[in-house]
Amino acid sequence: MFTRRFLLGALSAATIAGPASMAAAEDIYIPLVSKGFQHQFWQAVKSGAEQAADEFDVTITFEGPDNETMVDRQIDMLAAALANNPKAIGFAALDSQAAIPLLKQANEKGIPIIAFDSGVDSDIPLSTATTDNLAAAGLAADKMAEKIGGKGKVAVVAHDQTSRTGIDRRDGFVNRIAEKYPDIEVVTVQYGQGDHLKSTEVTKAILTANPDLNGIFGTNEGSAIGVVNGVQELGTEGLVIIGYDSGKAQKDAIKSGLMAGAITQNPVGIGYETVKAAVSALKGEEVPALIDTGFYYYDASNIDDPKIAAVLYD
Repeated sequence: MFTRRFLLGALSAATIAGPASMAAAEDIYIPLVSKGFQHQFWQAVKSGAEQAADEFDVTITFEGPDNETMVDRQIDMLAAALANNPKAIGFAALDSQAAIPLLKQANEKGIPIIAFDSGVDSDIPLSTATTDNLAAAGLAADKMAEKIGGKGKVAVVAHDQTSRTGIDRRDGFVNRIAEKYPDIEVVTVQYGQGDHLKSTEVTKAILTANPDLNGIFGTNEGSAIGVVNGVQELGTEGLVIIGYDSGKAQKDAIKSGLMAGAITQNPVGIGYETVKAAVSALKGEEVPALIDTGFYYYDASNIDDPKIAAVLYD
């Protein structure tokens, strides 16, 4: 599994080498345990982590469970990474509390923890490399309000209610609507577990129950594609869809006009900054508690802009 300076996880649960072989391979080993591999977003994060590993001359692993519902599997991966005596750990939590006991063990061993994408409800991580999801979802709400004329009914298809990203994107959207747009009602928030098939069924149920709906916000790649698919399967017209993340399917939906627009993060930057922060911590350098990796709103008018295209991915 060694390829130059990287130890790469397979698309499913990756097998990582034991402590002896790991120590022989590289002095500085930093495992990154992500929330999954099923979305192109995570492949882009991995790419950024690999860039930093090459630049800073460290060895990384990057792995995650088969889907973003497998909290127990992710905890097992974190335990396995910890057992390999790493110098530091990068962790994107599926559940903001479930991993805290293991993170405490790492902290007691003096192993720096860098959270990425989705933090935990603890001050154990030295830093979190992430998007300001509250602000980004607030921007999505502003765009939705603009598209539906400041009044009407909208819904949210969210990826989960346990991860920090799931909570913040839901709340960022819902709270901005409540604060700024009194004539817009959020009729429901439903959860599709970040899976496009489940999100499709959730979307169809929402549309069936709310035939007068004006818009839906999908809080991650799988959620947004599920919304698009649900709308297509029911033949619903005139619905404003705002997504989150990128990927070929979302880009195609925006170019075709089926989706109004989406929020894009900087996934390559998230991966890069996670490894960079871990290396800085190992050097005894101060790292910021929050590394804001930025976000943009994109639609058909700016999707080909070089600034936007640089943070989109297929």
